[in-house]
Amino acid sequence: MSGKKEFIRINPIDSVAVALQPLSKGMETELDGINITLQEDIPQGHKFALHEIKEGDPVIKYGYPIGKAKEKIPAGCWVHVHNMKTGLGDLLDYTYQPKKSNIKERKPDEFMGFRRTDGSVGVRNEIWIIPTVGCVNSVAEKIAELSGKYVEGTVDDVIAFSHPYGCSQMGEDQENSRKILADLIKHPNAGGVLVLGLGCENSGIEILKNYIGDYDEQRVRFLNAQDHENEIEDGVQIVKELLKYAGSFEREAIPCSELIIGMKCGGSDGLSGITANPTVGGFSDMLIARGGTTILTEVPEMFGAETLLMNRCENEKLFDQTVDLINDFKNYFTSHNQTIYENPSPGNKKGGISSLEDKSLGCVQKSGTAPVKGVLAYGERVKNKGLNLLSAPGNDLVASTACAASGAHIVLFTTGRGTPFASPVPTVKISSNNLLFSRKNNWIDFNCGELVDDSTLEELSQKLYDYVLRVASGEKVKAEEAGFHDMAIFKQGVTL
Repeated sequence: MSGKKEFIRINPIDSVAVALQPLSKGMETELDGINITLQEDIPQGHKFALHEIKEGDPVIKYGYPIGKAKEKIPAGCWVHVHNMKTGLGDLLDYTYQPKKSNIKERKPDEFMGFRRTDGSVGVRNEIWIIPTVGCVNSVAEKIAELSGKYVEGTVDDVIAFSHPYGCSQMGEDQENSRKILADLIKHPNAGGVLVLGLGCENSGIEILKNYIGDYDEQRVRFLNAQDHENEIEDGVQIVKELLKYAGSFEREAIPCSELIIGMKCGGSDGLSGITANPTVGGFSDMLIARGGTTILTEVPEMFGAETLLMNRCENEKLFDQTVDLINDFKNYFTSHNQTIYENPSPGNKKGGISSLEDKSLGCVQKSGTAPVKGVLAYGERVKNKGLNLLSAPGNDLVASTACAASGAHIVLFTTGRGTPFASPVPTVKISSNNLLFSRKNNWIDFNCGELVDDSTLEELSQKLYDYVLRVASGEKVKAEEAGFHDMAIFKQGVTL
């Protein structure tokens, strides 16, 4: 895409075009020899019909149906929730129709990261305080606050990750909490970890040790608050010892084949699937070509576009796992008596997204064109290099935390609406439009809105790739500069 455009037809067979800027009623334009006059104002990111769409006919965008017309839609008319609806059903049958990838291997570039004693790699050298239960959140935060003045050398920060879990949970909820907490304790972005327990919780320190497995006793320390007369004072002393240990690590050159990057979108608009998500997809292909790894999650926002991912699975076993990934989430919805396709959100609709197919086809653009090499359960760590699909919901903070727990060093978060949140790892906010980037420059790290002006997708993907390597080498993102560090765990069941 080059030269500033007023609208775009994404695929030659599309029956709609997307406004790249606000368009006025009466505007006349021409496409493929056909003259079109807009019958009403079209907001930026929204769609208009390129020819008459009959009632019940599919509305085509990205070359695929994104829904069905609820009524006749004349050429030049606005196409949105008032005159189209989803065409999706519930559980579907799938057939494996493999599609080959054309990605060519390239020599890895390098970034400056931290090599841990177990051989893993981190892009930050932080001290993490992980509460085993929400009852000690305030204690963890006070220990982090009092320890901040001792940070020096190569250590970046002391961070407490508050959460409301670890007790009064049952079954899968409790299992999720234990897996995610253990994953974070082992995450190599932390040069040192204080696991802070209360002493009477369901997911206490001794239980968590079974999930953590082998660990470096200099890097991971434990404290049960009920066993100490002054848990804050003793906690600060432990952090000071962890700071000394973590401070022994220095950044060194590491091939980008060891990078793991999570990919998530939230608060999408009509430009997300045209600018930001394809740019992240281009980045993903670039990193994978150099031996790196990316993780695509938010399963409910694959509904309607899942076959594009299924047919890119490297083998039939992965195809079957992807089918299960999709259907398990649909069954989760129905088991709670919820509609599978209750999406997009009000913010998505305001930005121009009209159906879940519309949202999903834009969402999966983040996966690029690489073959699927792994399918991960929630809380499962990455084992295979290349593109991985991760089971997690669409919720921004839950899904981003899930990416970090699976091993992502950095999360790329595309948005058309904007959000200030962070995750346990550096969270790069990528805007889909120029207005958001200019208005919320304190939130947004990278702007893909320029793709509608004079940048090409390849140029912008390369620019993002270069930026990610700088972040991996220590450049802070806006959320880090603001001191934001968040986490959330997927809760599905009963609280006692």
